[in-house]
Amino acid sequence: MQRRDFIQTSAATVFGAGFSLSGAHAQNRYAKYAGQTVTMSIPSHPHYDAMLKILPEFTKETGIKVETDRLAIGRMKDKQLLEMSKPKGDYDLCCYVVMWKTEYVSKNLVHELEPFFKNAAIADPAYDLKDIIPIYLENLGLVGGPKGYLAGPGAKLYGLPYGAETSVLAYRNDIFAKHNLKVPENYTQFRELLHTLKDKEGIGALASRGQAGHQAVHAWLLHLNPLGGSVFDAQWRPRFNDKAGIDALKFLQEVVATGPAGIAGYGQGESNTAFLQGQAAMYLDSTSLAGLVNDPSKSKVAGKVSWALHPMGARRASQSGGLGLTIPKNAKNADAAFLLMQWLTSKQQDKAVTRVGGAPVRNSTMSDVDLVRQYPEFITFKEALKYSNPDWRPIIAVWDKINVQALGVGISEALTGKKTAEAALNDLVAPVTQIMREAGYKV
Repeated sequence: MQRRDFIQTSAATVFGAGFSLSGAHAQNRYAKYAGQTVTMSIPSHPHYDAMLKILPEFTKETGIKVETDRLAIGRMKDKQLLEMSKPKGDYDLCCYVVMWKTEYVSKNLVHELEPFFKNAAIADPAYDLKDIIPIYLENLGLVGGPKGYLAGPGAKLYGLPYGAETSVLAYRNDIFAKHNLKVPENYTQFRELLHTLKDKEGIGALASRGQAGHQAVHAWLLHLNPLGGSVFDAQWRPRFNDKAGIDALKFLQEVVATGPAGIAGYGQGESNTAFLQGQAAMYLDSTSLAGLVNDPSKSKVAGKVSWALHPMGARRASQSGGLGLTIPKNAKNADAAFLLMQWLTSKQQDKAVTRVGGAPVRNSTMSDVDLVRQYPEFITFKEALKYSNPDWRPIIAVWDKINVQALGVGISEALTGKKTAEAALNDLVAPVTQIMREAGYKV
């Protein structure tokens, strides 16, 4: 069976033999919970900006109130871990970054979703789990399968994608037309274009993250995967310092050298802003940028941006990641939280949040004729999802430690000129190996 077919099947059978939904209580599923308040941990993020625009409709329809605790993504995890470790926490529903899912499950902090979907009193019979983009469902929702985080035997659903993404190339079509430039199809052309754009246009060639920690790692991983690399081999031994890993880091060094001023300190927000304000001719990162590009109040380049697939290296590959929703084990109002999660990710509301600049998670939304007319980039995004790699980073419980304390430091040293690419990656093998051994991996 082809992998995409397998993932599609696993979405329907992730709960063993599947689950049946009764419509008997569909009209009254909210009545019992009217008046309750769902407290939701959310990030400062474009998708959640859009969510806040449709959220009042949920309370109007259901009588369930929603309070949001909004933090920068970098502060969310510590706050969530604090709340979820209490006998009763303040959060009923949490937005999480994909890297956190296995850690939360390993610490027994979040609910498996099977019991909620099997509860006919609250489950929506029209929900259609199979309509959720399979790579997003696997990447953000499944824990316990192959490698501990992929679709397959043992995988269980602990979250739903909401703010999911893959990687695509955005480029200034006016600048490309002005200099008669072609969109890069591979990394050889991509590398040449970095210098051509810098020389001809005088602005940054490519906006990118570069900030020490997970931001720099994310930027490196964007190139590591298509160039044929991986963080670990099949036995969990570091291989990030092989030729592909070094080539990816050298490419990222060229991105920094030809990019906007200060790029080595950019997080995702700064990278987005650089492109939106016309300080860079290209952007290679999250599809979440699309809603911002199209908003004239946030973008100086609206109407001047086109989209293309992530350039090909040794293989065609794009990232999988972003944000999801999960219910803490100690939630005071878990059923009401599920009702909100289910409502937000339903077919109707997925289209509603997309119309106001959010990121769709359903195939039916990506194929909607009116929305494709509004967002023609969805045609490219759908093609990019065919190459989205659910294993583009290892989503193991200790990944955050490796990401921030080891790789995030060493890669930053290479980007700021403190070390060569080779030295930076070679020097990381020992500390990453030690982290893996302390976590119980026999490497």
